[in-house]
Amino acid sequence: MAIIGSILSRIIELNKNLPQIPVKRSPYRLQKASFTKLLTRASYTSFGKHYNFERILSSTNPMREFQKTIPVHDYNKMYREWWYRTLKNEANVCWPGVIKYFALSSGTSEAASKHIPVSGAMLRSIKRTSVKQMLTLAYYDLPADVLQKGYLMIGGSTDLNRQGAYFEGDLSGITTSNIPLWFQSFYKPGKEIAHERDWNVKLDKIVENAPNWDIGFIVGVPAWIQIVMERVIARYNLKNIHEIWPNLTIFVHGGVSFEPYKNGFKKLLGKPLIYIETYLASEGFIAYQIRPGTNAMKLALNNGIFFEFVPFNEDNFTPDGSIVENPKAMLIDEVQEGKEYALLLSTNAGAWRYLIGDTIKFTSKAKCEIIITGRTKHFLSLCGEHLSVDNMNTAIKRVSEELNIAIPEFTVHGIEHNSLFAHQWYVACDDTVAGQILAEKIDETLKIINDDYKTERAHALKDIFVTPLPIKCFNEWMELKGKAGGQHKFPRVMRGAILDDWKAFVNNYSVKAGKHTKDDMGIY
Repeated sequence: MAIIGSILSRIIELNKNLPQIPVKRSPYRLQKASFTKLLTRASYTSFGKHYNFERILSSTNPMREFQKTIPVHDYNKMYREWWYRTLKNEANVCWPGVIKYFALSSGTSEAASKHIPVSGAMLRSIKRTSVKQMLTLAYYDLPADVLQKGYLMIGGSTDLNRQGAYFEGDLSGITTSNIPLWFQSFYKPGKEIAHERDWNVKLDKIVENAPNWDIGFIVGVPAWIQIVMERVIARYNLKNIHEIWPNLTIFVHGGVSFEPYKNGFKKLLGKPLIYIETYLASEGFIAYQIRPGTNAMKLALNNGIFFEFVPFNEDNFTPDGSIVENPKAMLIDEVQEGKEYALLLSTNAGAWRYLIGDTIKFTSKAKCEIIITGRTKHFLSLCGEHLSVDNMNTAIKRVSEELNIAIPEFTVHGIEHNSLFAHQWYVACDDTVAGQILAEKIDETLKIINDDYKTERAHALKDIFVTPLPIKCFNEWMELKGKAGGQHKFPRVMRGAILDDWKAFVNNYSVKAGKHTKDDMGIY
């Protein structure tokens, strides 16, 4: 392990000291090359023949012709018309060959599991982008031997479900089951524990083995990493996690905004960590942080994904966040900094003009760096307040810091109130704080950062209610839904059946705890 770690250190140091070679290809040219490669490879698939990829590639402007010819697909459309055939072991449907793996994803807005195809080409792309991100460690001020320490990666089980000719599971479980041999000596919790399907059993085993590991990196979704650290600290009666893992230096995270978790993490650490963000979705490795001093991520422009950017506005999306039939989609050279876009992906796993559901903003067009701002269907606009997930995360972060409390999870929904409207928040917090205080602080912050919200609070948006709940309540609900651990995320905005389920769960949870009645919790 030390020998391999030393080699890694030398490679990264060499990368740091190499002369900076001017980039010869612009982002547009990188994307054009990716586009051409994707369509060429998929020309003889059923999808490629149906939409005549050969004709598109031979046209005078292939990318524009592609946009005119191929309709936009959400998951339901892609599955209903094409992907259902791949689940029946049919070859060459949307990508050459037979799809061996499917990533199970509920996203954050639908109850039923989605089956996202993961091709061999996609797995290779994910590995290449992972290596590129590792090489960026050259630009961080790291201890000399940190690369020789353990990498604790908390994700889904590697014991994938076999369904006939294919396997299904969390993407993290699929990628971990395919990690290269040379990395296995660094990887924790190791094959045996990673194979465990029961999330609580897995956590118990990690806690029991924690003293045996010298961890330098932790990788995973913030909520579950926090749970692991809390359990380790409690089990061994520690003041902080660095008492057992003194070399812990880097936390690589993704999936959700880290802002709501920062205050809770600080209380668990003996010294600051370096936080590195990734954008690894079930549909592909989309972007990764390449430098310190920013939370923005660089798009992976030349590794199996072709991007289109749909302005997230009323011209392209309905009030409930559904995309219109023929949206205006921009290419990488047409985007503007500071504007919000929904992502369309075409990938080497057979997604074509696929609406992933995330919204992003470019913080630097020159560097092709983005931040995730929310979900197309995860915003609140009952009366024109246009409250985004980005606004919500910012408000929770500022209020947590001001009150010196930790709020790792929250969710919001709209309600009718006094013939008009109000927002009902539920926040996960084990610190003592009154819901009314939280409501006032969150409301004040949102008025500062969102002018539309401020305007509507004086008119149709009559009130804001906040219900603090134990963190355990949020975790138990995720477990009940079969979404504990891995890449699963708590929905930031709830509507419909999932909201009804949540309210019923909260009522029952509170009655069992003997803490609240329906009225004093402000549940509508």
